[in-house]
Amino acid sequence: MALPYPTMPGDVDHMIANDHAVVTRQFEHWEAGRGDRRVLADQICFNIALHADAEERTFYPELKRIGREADAEKLLAEHAKVKKLVKTVERDEPGEADLEDAMGEIIAAIRHHAHEEETTFLPRLREEVGASRMAELGGKFLAAKRTAPTRSHPAAPSSAIGHKLADAGAAMIDKLRDTIDGRVKGLATDPSGLLDPQAQDLLNAFSALGPQPPEILEPDEARKQPGLDEAVRSWLFQQGRSNEPEPVGDVKNMIVPGPGGDLPIRVYTPAGAGSEPLPVLLWIHGGGWVLYTVDNYDASCRGLCNKTGAIVVSPEYRRAPEDVFPASHDDVLATYRWLDANAAQLGGDPRRIAIGGESVGGNMAAATCLQLKAAGDPMPVAQVLVYPVTTAEQVGESMADAADARPLNLPLLSWMAMHAFQGVPHAAKDPRIDLLGVAIEELAGLPPALVITDERDVLRSQGEEFAAHLDKAGVAVTATRYDGMMHEFFGASAVLDKAEQAQQEAADHLLRAFNSAAGPVAG
Repeated sequence: MALPYPTMPGDVDHMIANDHAVVTRQFEHWEAGRGDRRVLADQICFNIALHADAEERTFYPELKRIGREADAEKLLAEHAKVKKLVKTVERDEPGEADLEDAMGEIIAAIRHHAHEEETTFLPRLREEVGASRMAELGGKFLAAKRTAPTRSHPAAPSSAIGHKLADAGAAMIDKLRDTIDGRVKGLATDPSGLLDPQAQDLLNAFSALGPQPPEILEPDEARKQPGLDEAVRSWLFQQGRSNEPEPVGDVKNMIVPGPGGDLPIRVYTPAGAGSEPLPVLLWIHGGGWVLYTVDNYDASCRGLCNKTGAIVVSPEYRRAPEDVFPASHDDVLATYRWLDANAAQLGGDPRRIAIGGESVGGNMAAATCLQLKAAGDPMPVAQVLVYPVTTAEQVGESMADAADARPLNLPLLSWMAMHAFQGVPHAAKDPRIDLLGVAIEELAGLPPALVITDERDVLRSQGEEFAAHLDKAGVAVTATRYDGMMHEFFGASAVLDKAEQAQQEAADHLLRAFNSAAGPVAG
């Protein structure tokens, strides 16, 4: 279910509803009898522990502060019941009667609890305290999660003061237990049973690295967590295979002028490049405008460089919250304009420049095409949008059926938006973000597009909807969904056959455009 009114990504009611969406989907996996039930049970218990602690330190004290003590006590009593049941789930094994019965009671109780909060208590709180206070409480909610115990403690005090006194010690002990019994190694995987076996192995390797949930961390700390690129290297090592980067002809870092000062770019040149100008691909990395750098997307650039025979350029655009919207978009547009004027300096052909990217990189690729079109400037010969962000709104089936997916879940998506649009409340409605809001007639004339999506991804629906909009506008568009894959799969071709297929599909799309623009191209 969703809240019956609009919110901002950093608001406490928005965060609480996101948490509800995650466990609701996990409950559906449990009831369907699919996936790794031990890991699924552990994740459900972990999510309940952090969520309950944060509510008891923020939401419920606020209810009491405004004179809604009876509401708060009712909700606390429901928490107490669930916490006792969670201890049984933590103790027993799936298939044992006590655990199965306890999980059934937990599911029923939380569904009722979440419905009450979203339809009655959260709307009531917002009406009484206002939007700014809901945002303030959202910050406190995240801070509480960062220091919360990772297991339920039914006998511990549930008051805000009680949590303040007891949480630090309990959290330390819980995290030690999580490490000793190995539970921590399963908290970041996808236990749904819906992934392709290779994708499951990769996410298991990712989870084994022990990343903390980035959606509850401060940006600096979140950036220190391992990414899927590190999981690929780890998994290759475990298989006894080389985890060295895919070789290309040359890689160099350069500085070009940008709207915020020096703008670093990385340039990949294919092997065997001669004196003839080569096509150029501007590839934009993802990370929600907050996380990740060109290093994390190095494999995508190398793969596309080799498969297309093109020079690949990847900009290290400014990130939020240090530089909020539209800094990243401005840097990408500036990089494209620089390439258009200076491709020959790199050995490239300015008549054969294409653009593409992953996640928010896909968003910025499409937005750049729109900006160039509006300005009457030369556009890329093709665009490749890989699981792109096309709106800041929570739209489509995938917001529910992939709310719990990894490595990108619904709370992390909101966390990224919260930081990327900090202090810029209008950003979500800007046409550079809200591509789905762009009039169909304004999309007409854009470059041929390939839109790649994947099954276990909150962005799946909006990417596919944007492809439909392009088609309505008469743009030549191909939309491909890779079933059994997850967000960030595209760069993992070393371990995922479907990532190799997706890269080859992207390369074929680009080569057709390059060849059409100026005759046959090597690759």
